[in-house]
Amino acid sequence: MVIQYFKNERSVIELEELKLPDSCFLQNNDLTHTLSSYLKQVCPKWVKLCKDHTKNKSVLILIICSSALRALEMIRLIASFKDNCKILKLFAKHIKIEEQIKWLSKGVVHIGVGTPGRIRNLIDLDELSLQSLKYVIFDWNWRDQKLRRLMDIPEVKKETLKMLETSIVPVIKSGSVKLGLF
Repeated sequence: MVIQYFKNERSVIELEELKLPDSCFLQNNDLTHTLSSYLKQVCPKWVKLCKDHTKNKSVLILIICSSALRALEMIRLIASFKDNCKILKLFAKHIKIEEQIKWLSKGVVHIGVGTPGRIRNLIDLDELSLQSLKYVIFDWNWRDQKLRRLMDIPEVKKETLKMLETSIVPVIKSGSVKLGLF
């Protein structure tokens, strides 16, 4: 999808750089899992990862949703998975970017849940580091009231693909980050 979106704007070499190997993808949700059970399946050593994570301004899991309301719902869905880890809301609705920057720099955050626009802004400002990132999960199958998925909403699709191109794909290519579709 990334290559298809950029095919008229990029050279063949640039498009080749956007291709991801199959090994970087997690098992997809077969629609029988809750978000907690899916995360437990794809990240079986979560407790150890949480204990070892000590960097500020970075997260271990980034969950990307189409809207702030969906991000809040996702946070509620991972209640049984999170244990003693900290979750940060990364969306623009009623939360100023300055507050999120303060929270990221003040303490260790394990899971970031938000919209592609705000996540991309934080990455571009160097306030969200992807060095510790292990998993990127897209809320792929959920549909809104108009039956649109994450990539069916034009402005969300544009932000998501720009974020993938500039930030996520390079980190995934380094080999330490896995991509999942929930």
